[in-house]
Amino acid sequence: MAKTREIKRRMTSITNTRQITSAMKMVSASKLRRAQVFVGAGEQYRNKLRQVIAQVAQASGQIFDHPLLDQREVKKAGFVIFASDKGLAGGYNSNLLNFALDQVQAAEARGAAIGIIAVGRKATDFFKKRGYTIDLAALETADVPEISDSNELTNHIIEAYGTGYYDEVTVIYQQFKSAMSQTPVAVKVLPFDTDEMSGEQKDAPYTDDYIFEPNAAEILEALLPMYLSNQLYAALVDAKVGEHGARMTAMTAATDNATDLLATLEITYNRARQTAITNEITEIVAGADALG
Repeated sequence: MAKTREIKRRMTSITNTRQITSAMKMVSASKLRRAQVFVGAGEQYRNKLRQVIAQVAQASGQIFDHPLLDQREVKKAGFVIFASDKGLAGGYNSNLLNFALDQVQAAEARGAAIGIIAVGRKATDFFKKRGYTIDLAALETADVPEISDSNELTNHIIEAYGTGYYDEVTVIYQQFKSAMSQTPVAVKVLPFDTDEMSGEQKDAPYTDDYIFEPNAAEILEALLPMYLSNQLYAALVDAKVGEHGARMTAMTAATDNATDLLATLEITYNRARQTAITNEITEIVAGADALG
């Protein structure tokens, strides 16, 4: 009977665990549906901003003196790393953070000092344990991001780059493919390269003679931070949607595994219970024979 009680306790424990993982799966699925509509929603806007920036720079023919366009030797590289605040998301965080560590170490190999802007508790803890400086830790970000969520990051990056604290800024995040597939990517966001942007317009050269009001320099002054904020927002959305998808997938697998394990334990329990009953009957018969 001791064996059947042990199996029963284990079955109760697994049943409780399955209830938790099933609830987490449904919560993540709900968050995924709400956040997924924003994936790629700003892509056309972002592409248009890039096009306008390139056209303004190309049309004016000027050399703009703007901090975000300042190309300089990379003595210190800044990395903005988007991870999650919580675990239980399969390999989502480990894949991202190992990829980010490779990028950081490659920058160190080029002789650059490193600064980390960590979005999510997992990224903060990961790089702190490895001795890196965390310049900004953004924790408890919204499950369904809004454009305002990227403003603090944008302001910090602009200030750090404008003062020369960073000479280059790279964003690292999980690019959302599907609920079961996310790919870590590294995108350099600063300095802006208007020549590269202008190269995208070769098939449709900018030939119209526009008069800029107030002037091209002030237009770029407004557009460049806006474009940076939009890039960060897109990365944040991809990261959050990928997190919800990875957690939903992980909790689905955990729930299925618990169900399979319960089925196996139920068979084992029934066999142990039947063995115990058979032993009791055998003992009763043997006792009756002895008395007879």
